[in-house]
Amino acid sequence: MAALCESFTLCGLGPGAGVGLGGGLLALEPGPEPDHILLTDRGRTATLFKVSDQKPLGCWSVKHRQIITCPVVCNFETHEYVAVHDDKVLRIWKNQDINLDKVFKATLSADVYRIHSLPNGGPVVLFKGGGVRTLDVLLEAPQQEIENILSDEVIKWSEAFMEDQQHVLMFATEKDGDFFVYVQKLKTSSLHKYKLEQQELSKPTSFTAYIKNQIITLLCLYSNDSVYKVLIPLQQNTEDEQQTLHTSLLLNLSVSGSVLKATSFVVLDKDHVAVLGSLATSGEESKECLTIWNTKFQTLQTSKELPLGTSGQLWCYEEKFFFTHGKVLTVMMYKCETSSLAAAVGKLKDSRTPDVSSFVDWNTLGDEELVASPQSQPSVALKSESKMTLRSKRNTVAEVQPDTLSVGQHLIKLKDVSTTVFEEELRQLMSKAQMPDFQATIGCVITALVNRCKTNPKYYPQNLLLQIVQTRDLSYSLCPDLMAVALEKKDVHLLQICLQRFPDIPEEITYACLQVFLSISEACLQRTDVNLESISSYIDTEFNNKEVKTEIVENGFNAELEQDICDSKSPKETRVPADGESCPVGPQKAALLNAVLHSAYSETFILPHLKNLPAQQAVLFLRYLYYLYVKCSEKINTALPGTHSPTINEIMDWMCLLLDAHFTVMVMLPEAKELLSKLHKFVRAQVRFYSELNKIEGSLHELQRLNHQNDCQTYSIEVLELI
Repeated sequence: MAALCESFTLCGLGPGAGVGLGGGLLALEPGPEPDHILLTDRGRTATLFKVSDQKPLGCWSVKHRQIITCPVVCNFETHEYVAVHDDKVLRIWKNQDINLDKVFKATLSADVYRIHSLPNGGPVVLFKGGGVRTLDVLLEAPQQEIENILSDEVIKWSEAFMEDQQHVLMFATEKDGDFFVYVQKLKTSSLHKYKLEQQELSKPTSFTAYIKNQIITLLCLYSNDSVYKVLIPLQQNTEDEQQTLHTSLLLNLSVSGSVLKATSFVVLDKDHVAVLGSLATSGEESKECLTIWNTKFQTLQTSKELPLGTSGQLWCYEEKFFFTHGKVLTVMMYKCETSSLAAAVGKLKDSRTPDVSSFVDWNTLGDEELVASPQSQPSVALKSESKMTLRSKRNTVAEVQPDTLSVGQHLIKLKDVSTTVFEEELRQLMSKAQMPDFQATIGCVITALVNRCKTNPKYYPQNLLLQIVQTRDLSYSLCPDLMAVALEKKDVHLLQICLQRFPDIPEEITYACLQVFLSISEACLQRTDVNLESISSYIDTEFNNKEVKTEIVENGFNAELEQDICDSKSPKETRVPADGESCPVGPQKAALLNAVLHSAYSETFILPHLKNLPAQQAVLFLRYLYYLYVKCSEKINTALPGTHSPTINEIMDWMCLLLDAHFTVMVMLPEAKELLSKLHKFVRAQVRFYSELNKIEGSLHELQRLNHQNDCQTYSIEVLELI
């Protein structure tokens, strides 16, 4: 039994990587740690991602006019990264390296086709001429001569394995319509060449392979929409001449009159393969989809339509699929269980499968999906049942009691009900706390609410959405359209709560929130309900935005506080803040901006968006950051008191980001020059102050050591003189 589970967006793709814009990505490889992947685009850039956090951990680019021609891989022995640009230039670097111009470089004597790296062995380099070297041997003499064993053959695919503690490299070539397979064992330097048996009126378009018990199983996807299997034993007589590999039909990619025009595929286990392609039905437009097939029983287990299109590439790591969908890289989880006939035809009852459907798209849900429970999803092969059978199934569904319906079926029933009934039913659905996979249920509910908002522009259940977000542990990936709708409605309160609670908000959405917060007027914000906890410690929300002195008393005495007490003997007297000390924005806007400061981001991905921020808004944001910086520096503390208040590190990071994005513009703006001058003077004074502290650091450590040595009584006074 196999099933496709939830999916999420890992990252957006730049120009040239989307559908029809250059053939997709160059490659995707496993990273140095579990849950890490290396993404190489068809250009100059490689990026390391942590999949579960949906955040980049590092990004490296070669110079302009250089092109990465070999996907970046990780050397698992040294935790270094290896890549080739411009066919022959080898680069090796580590995580802490930033500029690839300054890392190790070696120019090779032949063009490289691919570098393969395995967790239990060092990288292996395959050259376009068929020569193979381990990376260690190649680095001993980068200009060593590389043999050319291919005669006008072009490498189409390659893969590496570890068997009996030795590297086994396998690659397929093509020449004049004939396909050949090479198997090389590096330890013994043995190379075997095979000719692949031809199929009538078809040729292989994609390959994949795995090794077990000294036997390589090669799977070939042919242009006649079939998958063939070839078995190649590793133990071969070296005196044998070129052999012909005979293929056997493994899987025919057709079901119920529909044919899957496959573009790529991967092996999941001994009984399942995943195929990416277009499902074509006579008389209908073909639709791209991701499918999982059972090779043992020749059945289609599950499929997922991909309406935005793909680049035709599919990767699989750690029970996750990776593929481009539109202009983003999508991650989709899956599960495969022991193959049985009942599971193959969709009749296996699995008590562990939760009674929660995936997110429901009412516009694409078909009649057959209305009657299919998530506990028992029939194979697509069964969709050819007669209309009489389908009518009987509809009648069966009508007789099902509401308590036994799945979440998806509940939401489908509520599609056309009134708003009051709709919200009441959703509240009852969420109240079932004992329901398994409760988080997925909440995701379904939010998706249903967002879909109704899109269908009916006048409908917007702000209170219900706020209640759900404030009381449930959600994430952006669980309800990606929620913040988009909130931005469209300019619901700043909901956006503030999402920024505070969602750990995986994309940088594009964070920037959109910042722009909305800065653009909305103070008068409008005063009529808006906003959480002011983050600013209550340093802005008086009741007396016309006057600042509040924080009660941080050092050593039991504060001279400024004492002075304020003396100055405030008359209740009518108030202290007027000097120029530059008052907050440049109102309390509501300050609280919203604090939510942005708290959000997680990657400098690489948010900087391009910040450059689009209008100059006046950038100056206003910088004024507020400068105000916060001064407030934090009034006392020796690294964060302002209160809940969700920004820290000094967050303030400094955002100031640097803003100056990097708009420095030239701000230098030219007259209203920004004074602010930059104040900021420069203040930072310079801070640097001098901390420099003086560093000078007495040794004396302070010595005092601390002396205090530990003296056994003081209950009370004592000591006078220590610093020389």
